[in-house]
Parts: sequence; C-alpha cells; structure tokens
Amino acid sequence: MIRIVIAEDQQMLLSALASLIQLEDDIEVAAQVTDGRKALDAIRTLKPDICLLDIEMPGMSGLDVAEAVRRERLDCRIMIVTTFSRSGYLQRAVELKVEGYLLKDEPIEFLVEAIRKVHRGERVISPDLTALLFAKEENPLSDREREVLRLSAEGRTTDEIAGTLYLTKGTVRNYLSSAIQKLEVQTRQQAVKKAMDKGWL
Repeated sequence: MIRIVIAEDQQMLLSALASLIQLEDDIEVAAQVTDGRKALDAIRTLKPDICLLDIEMPGMSGLDVAEAVRRERLDCRIMIVTTFSRSGYLQRAVELKVEGYLLKDEPIEFLVEAIRKVHRGERVISPDLTALLFAKEENPLSDREREVLRLSAEGRTTDEIAGTLYLTKGTVRNYLSSAIQKLEVQTRQQAVKKAMDKGWL
C-alpha cells in the first residue's frame, strides 16, 4: 500500500483529489492538509511514502516543505502538483531533487500512475514542462531577500518584517532596496510581483 499525504490550500480541490485517489486499491491517503507547516508536521509524524504538495500555500510553500524534508533527511518522496509552469519553480524543484513535478491540468490517471512510478523510484515530470528545464534563469536574490519579499507579499509592514526576522528596520529596508535593484524595478510591490512571476519566492 502506498501511503500519501496531500497538501493543497483550496479545500474543494483537496477533497476532490483525495476522493479520486482513494478509489485506487493500492493508494491510501494518510492525511489531507491545507498549508505547508501542517504538511511538514504530517510527514514527520505519519511517515508517508509520498507527499503531494501544492507550491503556493500559507505558512510554507511546497518547495519550502521539500527543502525541509531534504534538510531533515525525512524518508518521504516529494511530488509537486501545481498550476504554475514557471522556470524558477521548476529549477528549484530540480535542485531539491523532487521526484515528481506535475501540472494540475493533467488527467487524474496520469497523476495516479505518476504516484506509482515515484513509489518505484522513478522521476516524473509533466511533458509540457520539459522545455522549461532548458530555460534556466538564475535567481539573483539571496535567501534573506527572498524571505523579506515573501513577508512583504503577505502584506507585512517593514516593522512587522523586522520583528518576524529579528532584524532592524534599517536592515529590512536595505534588503528590500537590494532586491528592487537586482530585479530592476521601482517599488517593493513590483519586486514582489516579478519575483513571484519568475517563481523565485
């Protein structure tokens, strides 16, 4: 039996996905969660074979969860299931050696078979994404700049970001200014949008 955790922040999609996968005799949905932190907790406690992760979720992104799984050496294979065909996302997924990277508009049969392949030790990527593997664009942002922009994207003020990251307001402003320069935009909002469009957050 293949035990999986599904992490998806859209409740209706989460329920539909779980219901369809549960119809398979050889796959068991061990947990359904709606944010990244809950996904990581479920992986730690339930020790599933595979975790299906959406990329953009509250708390932690799917890629952040994948990074934590690798860092903690948790024995769980990772499949990213996303609506976004962004080269930055795919590149980071490749660097993290995720076992699957699928678009949500694939047929359910493709997803189910991909789960079985990943469980057997294979890697699976949606055919429509293969061209992106060769369209690598380097992320110019440092980890700290990404953190600051990500919090900014959540609507946090400079004061709130400083408090969250234990930095001074001046340091936060410096990181924002540096990110704006690197991304060749004028405002923090434009920096957030460009970084998200590129899949760098």
